[in-house]
Amino acid sequence: MEDKEFSSINVIPLVDIMLVLLTIVLITATFVVQGSVPVNLPRAKSSQERAQTPLRLVLTKEGSVLYEGKPISNQELERLLSSLSKQTPISVLSDRDASVQSLVSLLDLLKKHKMERVHLWTELIR
Repeated sequence: MEDKEFSSINVIPLVDIMLVLLTIVLITATFVVQGSVPVNLPRAKSSQERAQTPLRLVLTKEGSVLYEGKPISNQELERLLSSLSKQTPISVLSDRDASVQSLVSLLDLLKKHKMERVHLWTELIR
């Protein structure tokens, strides 16, 4: 038999590998982007320049409330809430071991002062 010389390189295996890599990249890219939806917000002349910084209240597992990292009594919290606007955003972070009654009491106090923008923070389970 005669030795055959290859006059060209077979690129089919290279194309197969590139298609597999492209498929992997496209699949992983959809997982990264999943959950984010691009939204073009409408413009208004009366919109606020910057968002208000939320008031952050932390409920510990012992049932005490922390404001700016320091314990605050119910009387001090009531004075603070009465001095704020009803539109002030309030973030409530409750320890998972805190009693439900402590959380309900805090939310009742916020409702008593007619605070409209109360957000209860949770942790995402993965």
